[in-house]
Amino acid sequence: MEARALLAGGKARVDKQHEAGKLTARERIAALLDEGSFVELDKFVTHRCADFGMQEQKILGDGVVTGHGLVDGRPVCVFAQDFTVFGGSLSGAYAQKICKVMDLATKIGCPVVGLNDSGGARIQEGVESLAGYADIFLRNVLSSGVVPQLSAIMGPCAGGAVYSPAITDFILMVDRTSYMFITGPEVIKTVTHEEVTKEQLGGAMTHASKSGVSHFTEGDELSCIARLRELLSFMPGNNSEDPPVRATKDPADRADAALDSIVPIESNKPYDIKKIINGVVDDGQFVEVHKDYAKNIVVGFARFDGRATGIVANQPNHLAGCLDIDASIKAARFVRFCDCFNIPLVTFVDVPGFLPGTNQEYGGIIKHGAKLLYAFAEATVPKITVITRKAYGGAYDVMASKHIRADINVSFPAAEIAVMGPEGAVNIIFKSELDKITDPAEKAAARSRFTAEYKERFANPYKAASLGYIDEIIRPRDTRWTIIRSLRTLANKRQTNLPRKHGNIPL
Repeated sequence: MEARALLAGGKARVDKQHEAGKLTARERIAALLDEGSFVELDKFVTHRCADFGMQEQKILGDGVVTGHGLVDGRPVCVFAQDFTVFGGSLSGAYAQKICKVMDLATKIGCPVVGLNDSGGARIQEGVESLAGYADIFLRNVLSSGVVPQLSAIMGPCAGGAVYSPAITDFILMVDRTSYMFITGPEVIKTVTHEEVTKEQLGGAMTHASKSGVSHFTEGDELSCIARLRELLSFMPGNNSEDPPVRATKDPADRADAALDSIVPIESNKPYDIKKIINGVVDDGQFVEVHKDYAKNIVVGFARFDGRATGIVANQPNHLAGCLDIDASIKAARFVRFCDCFNIPLVTFVDVPGFLPGTNQEYGGIIKHGAKLLYAFAEATVPKITVITRKAYGGAYDVMASKHIRADINVSFPAAEIAVMGPEGAVNIIFKSELDKITDPAEKAAARSRFTAEYKERFANPYKAASLGYIDEIIRPRDTRWTIIRSLRTLANKRQTNLPRKHGNIPL
């Protein structure tokens, strides 16, 4: 029976899987887990369907491999759907296997990794298959924020099957061999008369850049699995643990003079915020999340002093670093993940405001922008904010300002903290004086004088510092030491929110 279970759908189907550039379920698990650590559960389970001749087609394991093992010596529960068995389609028994391993993960407090490769519900089982999906969805929801949940899409994932990955914390896809959609191209053509390929509709790059459903796109399955292992290295096993600490030889007090010249003097000139991030994190290693979506904000994981940390940063290289709908949702989701799992947050701020326009207003920027405000305000993990240049208007408040419980707020010397930029402010504050001047040359001179006066007062961080909104003004080269020193200070931070069932985030 052991040997039969290992055969899965048989050699012909395994060969076909390999020809498609895909690994089998057990090959994927072997690549994910530390060698020799996998303990398989329910290897001999078969489906219970007796309709449509299914009683004659029983395969041990029934199309999903489940169990637990170790990643870098730390426990992980895993399930891998097997496309060689009934196209990986989900039956009632198959769903029970997944539920069993998810329940185990919450009992022992370890992450769950799902390797998805399935044709969807097993039609021969009807409502029992649908019930199986709902049983999994319930566990995804109840486990959310309790243990990390990661989903790798390594083949088809369609219909109701997409909702389990959608609830998990991170989704990874393999370029050209995986896709996700609610309804396929054929149904869309019938209903809306649109013609679209599977790749265009739900391929890895579509979900990475357009929908934002997927967080990572990898070139092949082994790269995808390596990314899973890397992500797990930043996460605790559950919400009652701290993230793992990894030793580093990068000096905590390392100063980098190159940082002093990255931010341009001109407030409207773009630069790459990732140069600052890479310059201050341990060993220059930054794992960016959602890098192809909402590029005006950067989120990801790094380490400071060996400790896993989440980073959120405006990106002046794209849309001037404005907050818009997509950026707000992207960052809010990441902030909430970090807060769930005790991962400190470091925020780099260079934001001119929220992106203007009817598309943004009609799309609900008020509601969606409030998600990021809500996430930062609710978070109780250590929060450190570095203002590198601009912090204007409501976006200043939203980007982990002192007023929404950031712990340590520092600024570069040339930062500008104000309601709006100097030019716009002058048009409002000095409107009556400017309106009285008819000579164009005199008006231009007056505007220049008023702008200089406004800059003198607000285009620097000293007003905010005098009010205690900025704790320290630092040289850019000292950013790394400032962050690490602050994280050490906040290592034993204890902060709780008021008792409640749950908040009502503006969804």
